Amino acid sequence: MSYNFRELHKPGKAFVLANAWDIGSARMYAALGAQAIGTSSAAYAFTLGRPDMGTITRDEMLAHAQQIVAATKLPVSGDFENGFGDDPDTVAQTVKLAAEVGLAGISIEDSQLPSANVYHFELAVERIKAAASAARALSADFVLVARADGFMNEVYDLAEAIKRIQAFEKVGADCVYIPCLPDLEAVKRVCQCVSIPVNVLAVGAMTKHSTQQLSAAGVARISLGSANIREVHQTMHDTMAAIIDKGDFSRLSNGLSGNFVDELLEKSNKLVACSL
Repeated sequence: MSYNFRELHKPGKAFVLANAWDIGSARMYAALGAQAIGTSSAAYAFTLGRPDMGTITRDEMLAHAQQIVAATKLPVSGDFENGFGDDPDTVAQTVKLAAEVGLAGISIEDSQLPSANVYHFELAVERIKAAASAARALSADFVLVARADGFMNEVYDLAEAIKRIQAFEKVGADCVYIPCLPDLEAVKRVCQCVSIPVNVLAVGAMTKHSTQQLSAAGVARISLGSANIREVHQTMHDTMAAIIDKGDFSRLSNGLSGNFVDELLEKSNKLVACSL
């Protein structure tokens, strides 16, 4: 089943953006009932044997996003880091290229990658303004998410993050996102300070709250980021450590059966075929 991506973004009725790292994970999510898929720059970097934070090129991310778009008929939002360039024109070009590969939206952050430094306020706003202008010239349905990542990276405080997302809203962002909010009160504060949808990242303190609780706080979208692939890596780490250090293979009995995985992937393939 396909969904209108923009219409999913309803404050107070949060949906889950399931961040995939390859075709298989995207199809598993679709078979399990996901309404939309997101890419994750960190998760994709991990699959390439690289760390997060600016280690992927724009061409690599576009090719990866195109694979995820083709994997299911669900809308896909791309995690496009800082837009793969410092200047507003480069960010605008990135938006155009993202739409060309079939993405339903992208997120742009204010981090000056590969460092954790951020763009100064005026430039950060100009970059989102250029991105929003490019998005509107392409499609009214394309969802531009503007991120204030300096809070997560401890470069500025929540007051500065809120100042930035309010400015991002004024220049045309469709949704705003401050990763790693500390508690539900902060979530409520962020949702109340803007009139557009707010994305919350399901990590840290946010994992203690349900979709219903985050919706009640005003959230429109809950993304998983790289949490799922790090969960997979935790299992791989613990299992292999037991095997290498102790000769203990017992953890291998905890996995899903191959038949069940096959069933899920076949279900996902049928969903794609039915929508063609």
